[in-house]
Amino acid sequence: MGHRILIVDDEPNIVISLEYLMKKEGFDVAIATDGDAALQRAADFAPDLILLDVMMPKKSGFEVCEALRADAAMAAVKIVMLTAKGRETEVAKGLALGADAYITKPFSTKDLVQKIKSMLA
Repeated sequence: MGHRILIVDDEPNIVISLEYLMKKEGFDVAIATDGDAALQRAADFAPDLILLDVMMPKKSGFEVCEALRADAAMAAVKIVMLTAKGRETEVAKGLALGADAYITKPFSTKDLVQKIKSMLA
C-alpha cells in the first residue's frame, strides 16, 4: 500500500494538479477544501502526510496545523504548509505551530515530490 496524502486547499486548480501529481507518484489521495473538512478527513483517512494551504475558509491552515498537533492520534503525521504567503513571519509561525515544512506558491512540482518522498522515507 502506498503512503496516504491529504490535500487541503480551497483552490480547485491546485487541488486538481496536486491530486494528479500525487496519484501519478503512487500515493493514496484524499481531498478537503476547508479547515473544518481537513480535520474531519484527517481523522477518517489517517494520512501519512498533509499538504495544507494556509488561507482557507472556516479554519486557516495555521489553525488546522495547531489542532492536528494537539491531537495525539495525529502527532506523527507530516504537515507541509503550502501558501502564497512566504514572508518570514508566516514561515516562522507555521513551523512554530508544528509544520514539518513550508513551501511557497508557486512551487516546482518536481521539488515538491522530492520533498514529500524524503519526508516519508
